[in-house]
Amino acid sequence: MNWKERIYCGDVTSSDRGKDILLLGWVDAIRDHGNVLFIHLRDIRGIVQVVFSSEKNKECYDIAASLREEFVVEVKGNVAIREQGTENPNIKTGNIEVNASYLKILSNSKTPPFRISEKAMVLGEDISGGPEHVDEDLRLQYRYLDLRRPSMQQLFIKRYEILKCIRAYLDEHNFYEIETPFLTRSTPEGARDYLVPSRVHQGKFYALPQSPQLFKQLLMMSGMDRYFQVARCFRDEDLRPNRQPEFTQIDIEASFIDEEFIYELIEELTCRMFAIGGIELPRPFPRMTYKKAIDKYGIDRPDLRFGMAVEDVTDLLADTQYSIFRQIIKKKGVIKGFCVKGMSELLSKNVLQNEYAMKIVQSFGAKGLTWMKVIDGCLQSNIVQFFCDDEQKALIDRFKAEDGDVIMMIADTSVELVNRVLCDLRLHVANRYNLIPKDIYCPVWITEFPLFELKDGAPNSQHHPFTMPDRTDFDPENIDELMSLNSRAYDLVMNGEELGGGSIRIHDMNIQQKIFKALGMSQMEAEARFGFFLKALEYGAPPHAGLALGIDRVVSMILNTASIRDVIAFPKNRKAFCPLTRAPNLADKSQLDELGIGSGIRGIRRFTGDGEIDSSGSQGKAAAKREKISMDEVKHVAKLARLSMSDEETEKYRNDLNSILDYVAALEDIDTTGIAPVSHVLEMKNVWRDDIPVERKNPLELLNNAPEREEAYYRVPKILEGN
Repeated sequence: MNWKERIYCGDVTSSDRGKDILLLGWVDAIRDHGNVLFIHLRDIRGIVQVVFSSEKNKECYDIAASLREEFVVEVKGNVAIREQGTENPNIKTGNIEVNASYLKILSNSKTPPFRISEKAMVLGEDISGGPEHVDEDLRLQYRYLDLRRPSMQQLFIKRYEILKCIRAYLDEHNFYEIETPFLTRSTPEGARDYLVPSRVHQGKFYALPQSPQLFKQLLMMSGMDRYFQVARCFRDEDLRPNRQPEFTQIDIEASFIDEEFIYELIEELTCRMFAIGGIELPRPFPRMTYKKAIDKYGIDRPDLRFGMAVEDVTDLLADTQYSIFRQIIKKKGVIKGFCVKGMSELLSKNVLQNEYAMKIVQSFGAKGLTWMKVIDGCLQSNIVQFFCDDEQKALIDRFKAEDGDVIMMIADTSVELVNRVLCDLRLHVANRYNLIPKDIYCPVWITEFPLFELKDGAPNSQHHPFTMPDRTDFDPENIDELMSLNSRAYDLVMNGEELGGGSIRIHDMNIQQKIFKALGMSQMEAEARFGFFLKALEYGAPPHAGLALGIDRVVSMILNTASIRDVIAFPKNRKAFCPLTRAPNLADKSQLDELGIGSGIRGIRRFTGDGEIDSSGSQGKAAAKREKISMDEVKHVAKLARLSMSDEETEKYRNDLNSILDYVAALEDIDTTGIAPVSHVLEMKNVWRDDIPVERKNPLELLNNAPEREEAYYRVPKILEGN
């Protein structure tokens, strides 16, 4: 193989006509026309058609007859222009072909578990049933085959171009790329750490970084001025479609700057990244306070691609005759809602009352829904008679409602519940009725986040304890004052996704100590956890700030993929499991013994003499191998059962279920040799009722207490719904 002479398949052009060339790649597809055989040859740059003729080169043709899809081959041949009418518009090289004079099979291939080819060989050829229709776990199990697809390879080529653009842009602004450690100590970042046991320091553990937070601040204290890193980060948290246990972020930190520097820097960088995907973003990015985001959209990462902003109408209905609203207002509750433009026909009374009011909003946690339609300039609903003319006019004006619009309102004594339900309801309506415009991108900066949040009655950092407050003259022991503080933090949000966030950092030791005191952290505890960092603050720290962008999320949005897993080369699945490598797996007992943690560890792996794997531990083999139930799985079952559960309740049920399953799995280790199987532990016998059943003249009387009836049947709500 003379690789120096190689030409990539996608680089062959009509200007190469008459040239003898060398091609190396995979057989993408085969078409046999008797004495002539055609193949598509594929490599990273593209596809080209190669022709084997039994008349021109019998030896080469005979070898080609043994080819199968995904064989790796070396081909030499002469470039020719295709005859008119035989061109292939499906590929870039569709006007040329290579007449083969030499063929060598470099590697055979088994039949792939799914089709890899994505290009039709001739116009009108059906190539349906590709990997996009294959179960994702199967694709991940054979990820190396999935990545052979040109569409997948293009995603990673674009990802590389985006990273190259980031590096070039930050270099223009005098940033230096510096690597920080993977093996470090645990620091508070809002999620659980992945721990790595130390063999040298037995009984002690490293933590994989959730972010390089403290190290990048230390680099500022080192005088490096401007730093960035394509950082790998690790978080042991419950997964969502846009989360992975390990992910990549662009980590940026700079000295002697303020928020405006960050806004200007990141806006230009974001525009350049999206331009690689052919997307032009509007400039400048608007800014919205955290309070406004929650008030208007019920969430701190609002989707601004469509309207339906939330309005508070509590003040308009202070004297209403509608008793439900009056009682809620009396208890200091709120009434809020939004207007759905032009949807009065699709949102019929039946849909609004029987679906949204009785089912959908209740699944979101609300007790009910109040709806009104605007017809001929007036409000219509089943309760409109309880609102006077002035109240109706005020509602129409507040929501800027017009004929054909629908107003949806939620009322409750809990402001947080109202905001959360309206957020879910707004997105539900928009998605169900296709109200979200396609190919629209609406970036926004969310600012002025609260510095603290209450957990179990005590202040906790909403971001991390190194974020600068908006003012420094606060009493760390006054909880009311602490809860009124805002942080100098900022998030970049686009289309309802948080792409990244950061903050101005604390560079003054006195302020840092006040924050630790507000968090109830003693000087001894702070020294034990952050002593190395606090010591650095004593040696002259510059004002500094930073931000991190989630590269997987950004690239996924730019390239419009269904999941961030599509732009990660070897991702985990939704259960944080790798179908390809079968990780995580059990550890060898010898490895654990070497680390000093062999005893008492569940899931120790031993290799037996016959090659089988044996597991031992207090919970037994089955418990060691069983995957834990996730939060998402509990929430899914709760949704099917029409249950509304808080995160705390979900976590409790998750722990209880896992404990039960661990106990049942451990029973498999009980030695039942010689014990006859039984159906029941206790002896069973029939017990007959000796009372006389009441005779009813009309069996339909049994349905008198049914909440809903349909002829002679109970009517029950659907539990399982199709997609």
